[in-house]
Amino acid sequence: MMAQTPYQESLHLHDPQSFWTKYVWSQDHKVIAIQYVITAVSVGLVALVLSGLMRLQLGFPGSFSFIDPTSYYQYVTMHGMIMIIYLLTALLLGGFGNYLIPLMVGARDMVFPFVNMMSYWVYLLSVLVLMASFFVPGGPTGAGWTLYPPQAILPGTPGSGAGIVLMLVSLIIFIVAFTMGGLNYVTTVLQARTRGMTLMRMPLSVWGIFTATIMALLAFPALFVGCVMLLLDRVVGSSFFMPAVTSMGQQLDYGGGSPVLFQHLFWFFGHPEVYIVALPAFGIISDLISTHARKNIFGYRVMVWAIVAIGVISFIVWAHHMYYSGMNLYLGFFFAVTTLIIAIPTAIKVYNWVLTLWHGNIHLSVPMLFAIAFVITFVIGGLTGLFLGNVAVDLQLGDTYFVVAHFHMVMGVSPILAIFGGIYHWFPKATGRMLNDTLGKLHFWVTFLGTYAIYFPMHYLGFLGVPRRYYNFESFEFIPPSAQTLQAIITVVALTVGVFQLVFVFNLAWSAFKGKRADGNPWRATTLEWQTPDTPPVHGNWGPRLPVVHRWAYDYSVPGADQDFLPQNLELVVATAGHEGQRAQGSEA
Repeated sequence: MMAQTPYQESLHLHDPQSFWTKYVWSQDHKVIAIQYVITAVSVGLVALVLSGLMRLQLGFPGSFSFIDPTSYYQYVTMHGMIMIIYLLTALLLGGFGNYLIPLMVGARDMVFPFVNMMSYWVYLLSVLVLMASFFVPGGPTGAGWTLYPPQAILPGTPGSGAGIVLMLVSLIIFIVAFTMGGLNYVTTVLQARTRGMTLMRMPLSVWGIFTATIMALLAFPALFVGCVMLLLDRVVGSSFFMPAVTSMGQQLDYGGGSPVLFQHLFWFFGHPEVYIVALPAFGIISDLISTHARKNIFGYRVMVWAIVAIGVISFIVWAHHMYYSGMNLYLGFFFAVTTLIIAIPTAIKVYNWVLTLWHGNIHLSVPMLFAIAFVITFVIGGLTGLFLGNVAVDLQLGDTYFVVAHFHMVMGVSPILAIFGGIYHWFPKATGRMLNDTLGKLHFWVTFLGTYAIYFPMHYLGFLGVPRRYYNFESFEFIPPSAQTLQAIITVVALTVGVFQLVFVFNLAWSAFKGKRADGNPWRATTLEWQTPDTPPVHGNWGPRLPVVHRWAYDYSVPGADQDFLPQNLELVVATAGHEGQRAQGSEA
């Protein structure tokens, strides 16, 4: 009998041996990623239903007796928190981060597989705790997704009993889960890259996830301590954030706390959170555009430094969310200026995406459609953000539907477009099957055009001064009747777009088992995840030998090459005039 190699011995010891260890208590980063995606999409569908209920009230006020003011504010709160934390953050970092990082850097798995497995199960626990708030007396909290005290814990606010407690406990558990996963992502990138994979040869998807993870590890502790302190204020009667206050004619036993302190803690997390979601999306879009335009990414090094610059600057702009809090004028000027400065590295990325598309061999595949839609939407949403970053303008437009429109274009629609594009792009690698192209294009056009029909009119409502977060507007004489007509139209479109997301869910479920078989590299991409020996990749990813990287991630349409893409692990053998250009470009990064 031939002696086993060390790799074969290791595989025998660590390979999953049963259904439970392969699909449930799995330590394989790919299975964990799919678990994250399924859980995040499931809870995201709950938030989608909540948004539909909110729109029913806004479009047709008083027509649905089960939507009262209490339930409406609970829908608002839970929709916002689920979408931002439990869907976008979990899906982009837990889902895409888990799946792509080891494959893209040439590793067998995350550095700490058991901790990685635990991160998912703790995340699932946080989701279950949050969902439990729908079933406790008083229901979930209705304090708004920012959870501002003193309102969040005072009697009279919906869900001020068990609802707010479960919300805060769920957030604390989520941050613990993310910390376990985030330490894995950072350590794997720094310590487990294969030979030849320098930092400046990593795909931009990895750079986006890596930078966003470092940001989250620095920003989430602020939310963590804010949640713990607010929980203590609610449960044991401390006064971290609670001033002396009278509630319903009764003097409460609070005194000396600062509600503004909570705002600082929340937004010190809250604004970096925008880019914790955006940076992975930026990386995904960069890879999609380069691959489907068959052209190297323009200005790779500048793109990397723009990602890093956005991450750094995002930590010094948080108080532009607090212009109403009585801020010193000079501080307001500082935060307005830094808010405008962060637009510079963001604009550089847009500029480089456009130049990557320029004269490219653009293939209008479904992933590419979503990538182009992302660029358009993020630019439009970002431009409206420049208005709100200015103190004088924000004082007029703040807390109107203009903010709702801006926030959803930047933080809602744009990342969701990137997620859809990424799923359509990497689904063949994860399952070995292609998603249905016709259903994909139908899903794209309804989603893309529908979201513009929803959020463009909201800018106009904001200019009219229509306030956000209001249950109804019957007593506002300055709002013209046309605003209510517009609200009804928006509601019809929103419900249509929401229902069409079921087309995407059906496409995922059906194609996973019945879709067209995909070869190992259907998009003819250069990055390492497409070069694995098996599709879908098996446990350990690479078989007995890890790949060796010889070039950067974007060698497309290289002059003199036999094909229009050169994989990162392809070693050039023949020297030609064009070959020297290939070698130079391959080592440029």
